[in-house]
Order: sequence, then structure tokens, then C-alpha cells
Amino acid sequence: MIQRLHATYAPILREDNRWPPTPKAHLEAPSHVDVVDDSTFRAIEVERLFDAVNETSTAIGAAVLMRSLREPLRDIDLLKAKQGALLEIEERPEVLDGLQTIIKRAKRHEKSFYELLYGSFMGMLSSKAHELELEGYGYSTYLEGTQFLKDLVEGANAVPAPKNPYLEALLADLKALESSRAYQLAKGPCYRAEHGMITATEKRWWTPAIRFNPSLFKPIGLLVFLFALFVAGQFVPLLLDMIASAFWLFLLPVGFLYIPMVGSFDRDGCIYPLRDIFKASPEVHRAVDALGLLDELFSMRQWRTDFGHPVVLPTLLDQGFHQMKVTGVRNPILGKGFKDYVGNRIDLSNKRLTLITGPNSGGKTAFCKTLAQTQLLAQTGGYVPAETAAMAVADHIYYQAPEISQLADGEGRFGTELRRTKAIFLTATPKSLVIMDELSEGTTHEEKIEISKTILDGFAKKGNSTLLITHNHALVDVYQKNPQAMAQQVEFKDEQPTYRVIEGISRVSHAIRVAEKIGFGKADIDRHLDGG
Repeated sequence: MIQRLHATYAPILREDNRWPPTPKAHLEAPSHVDVVDDSTFRAIEVERLFDAVNETSTAIGAAVLMRSLREPLRDIDLLKAKQGALLEIEERPEVLDGLQTIIKRAKRHEKSFYELLYGSFMGMLSSKAHELELEGYGYSTYLEGTQFLKDLVEGANAVPAPKNPYLEALLADLKALESSRAYQLAKGPCYRAEHGMITATEKRWWTPAIRFNPSLFKPIGLLVFLFALFVAGQFVPLLLDMIASAFWLFLLPVGFLYIPMVGSFDRDGCIYPLRDIFKASPEVHRAVDALGLLDELFSMRQWRTDFGHPVVLPTLLDQGFHQMKVTGVRNPILGKGFKDYVGNRIDLSNKRLTLITGPNSGGKTAFCKTLAQTQLLAQTGGYVPAETAAMAVADHIYYQAPEISQLADGEGRFGTELRRTKAIFLTATPKSLVIMDELSEGTTHEEKIEISKTILDGFAKKGNSTLLITHNHALVDVYQKNPQAMAQQVEFKDEQPTYRVIEGISRVSHAIRVAEKIGFGKADIDRHLDGG
């Protein structure tokens, strides 16, 4: 399992990083795994989804959670192991307590650890220009930052042996830190030798080296300094008289000289070289990532409590084609804390095409985004916002939303959207989930029917799950007798949406009602023209 985990994700912490880990770095970076492409990432509002489900305690935990949403898993065995980790945490209080202790202790010193890795220590007289420019020479930051590493090892060693392979792998990465050279240096003692920092085991008795003491107070150095003054006083009697008569006036300039000399030597000769070793250590990288993955599990657990509606670990189906069956599914963004949010159900097990109709503002788009977001959450290995859920792992999740054409396109809205549809079609497989919000806009009604049918038939032959949001009930009529297709509509009662998705075809439009609702109906326009 540990090899599987390492092969899936490279650690977030790397030697060439210049800033602490943040979710934003994954938000802006292109995905290395094409389960969710950039256009879908924006269309299904993954940034808002992250904000809704993020309950992490650490910075690395938040970065790991965003990475999981940006690059969801396709390995069903790894997903099941991750689900099993959540179950074991619930079933074994002693494991729960041990892992929580690791996260709580890590949270205490995590900021200092990143300041140690990426900060610039400006000495005593400089003022900071940004948050990673720090006053002083780095002693307290070093002590707290290295305590972060020591806490990870001590915490991992105190957790009872888990039965779940995913938890075993994470704890193994934490424990592996203990045998690393970086950890031995952090634990101390360590020495400044001619060629850099060395551990106590690397130092031989004949090796000329200075033991690093992370403090301005150097007992041996002070004794040497005082001894030097005493010796100097034997040869320059006037010096002793000056010291005795004006001790504080003498000590002040000496202090101004001593502090920057010692502080700069420790910072440049010890702390900076040590932090470069920590930054380059694969064991440190893996241990910090393991902490983030543990924090992610606890975030999923906490979101389950805070969501306010039923959530469930989905049954993952190992099939050759995509399928999904959910009941009581709610939008993870809009449903959080909204007790009246309406749950829906849908079964895509035996249908390759699903056409969803209904008037504007009825909830078609929200429902389809809910399905895409639910699939995405399932492939992070966590809970989904539903009463029951079973689904296959999708190799691609596509959501095509209407796009604004650019002047440089030269093809208008129709060409822009058709290019996007073509790209989806060429890469989709039977294991893909494809959701499209309208098709063939910007052309005549007749052409729209013909082209849309050609595209939908193509997707049906590919065998993936395809959902289409459309106002074109004539197109849906074409598929009424097709055993691969089903029609769904958003329900209205007394011209008001219930936000339920039910079987059937909607043949009504509430465009006039929507225009009147926003104050741009016929009466509003006439009133404006009349000067009212």
C-alpha cells in the first residue's frame, strides 16, 4: 500500500519549494491527472467545494485536500483502503485518540517549521518586509521547527498498530523519519565541521567541530572571552582598572559586538545549512505529506458532522463502464447548514443517456453539478452527501458549461462549444461521466436537433454516462423509445420549483416569470419607456 500511495502522489513539500504549502498552489497549478480537466474544475466550482468541505487543522492538510480535489484518485483499491481508514478511526477509539494527538501537536509548531524552512532571519536591527522575513537569528524558530519533526515521530510511535493498510502506510512514513539523517540532526546534538553540519554518530573524536547550541548564551564561549580579558589585563593593567571602574560602559559595546557575531555565525553557519538538509530530505517530505493525509481524513470526518444532512461512504463498483445510483443526494456546497435543502435520487446504472428538461431556475444545473461534485468527493476517498450511494470510479469527469466565445475564435459560440464537445468526445471512455449544459447553441432549431442527436448517439455508442441539460423537449422526444436513454425533469407546482428531479419531459417555459422576477418583463420595459 505504501508503494501504491507514493506512486500516486508526489509529496507537496519539495526541495525546490520557496513558500509553505497552501491550497492556492494546487488551485492555480494545472492538473497532473486528467480526471478533472481545467474547464470542468472551474465549471463545477471546485474552489467553493473545497471551502465547503475543508475542516482541516493544518496548512499541509488543507493543501492535501485541495490536491485530492484537483487530482482525484482512480485506483479503486486505494480508495477502498482510504474508506477503510475512516471506518477504523471510528471503530477504534485508541487509534482515533493517537492520530488526533499527532495532528494537535503538529498544529502547534507547524508554522514555525515552515518559517524555519523558508524564512529569512534578519538579525536584531532589521525590520521585516513580508511574513517570511523574521526578526532575530532564528533560534526560537529552529527549536520550535525541529520540535515539529520530533513530535511527528513521537506521536506515530505512540499510536496502536492499525489494521487498515492506508493508516499503516501513513504511520510508516512518519516513523521512517526517525531513521533519517535529517531527523538525527534535528534531534541533536549536531556539530559544525569543516564541510558542514554533522550528527553525533558522524563525528569522530579527532574531527575538529563546534557543537551547535541554538542560543546566544554560549557558556564555553563566555568563559573563553572572560579568560582572554583576564590574560589581557595581566599585560595591560590599565584595562582591568577601566573594566572595574566602568563595567557597564565597557560591557555595552562588547554586547553589541558579541550578539551579531555569535548570532550571524549560528544562523549562517548552522541554522541555514541545517534547514537546507531538512528541505532536501525525502523522509521529511513524506512525513509531512503523511501528516496532511491524516488531517484530510479527520477533515472528512468533521465535515460529515457539520454538513447537516445524511452522508455516506459510497459503495465503489469495479465495472467496465461508469454507473451511479444515489438517493437523497444534496449539493455539498448549497446544502451545508441548509436544513430544508431537497435531496434527489437518480439511477444511471442501465442508462447511457439522461436528458434533463425544465424551466429556468428549477434546479437542473444545481442537480447536475451535485452529481459531478459527488463523483469527485467519492474519488477523494471520503464521504458523499447522500443517503445511499453506489458508483463506479470515473476515469474522467467532464462538465461542459456554456462558454463565451472570443473574437479570435472566428467561429462564434457554436464553434467554441463544439470544439469543447469534440475534445470531451475524443477522450471519453465507457468509464467516463459526461455532463453537458445544452448542446449546439447558436444555430437553427432544425440543425440543433440534428447535430445534438449525432453527438448524443456517438456518446451512447462509447458507453459512458452522459447527461444533457436542455430546454429542447423535441430533442428528448426523439429518445423516448431508446432503451439506453431516460428523460428526467425538474418539478414545478403552482409555477414554483420544488427542486425535485422526477421522470418525464417538461414542455413548459417560465422565461416570462423569470424576466418579471428580475424586473425586466414587458410591463417593466413599458414603464421605463413611458418614463414611469
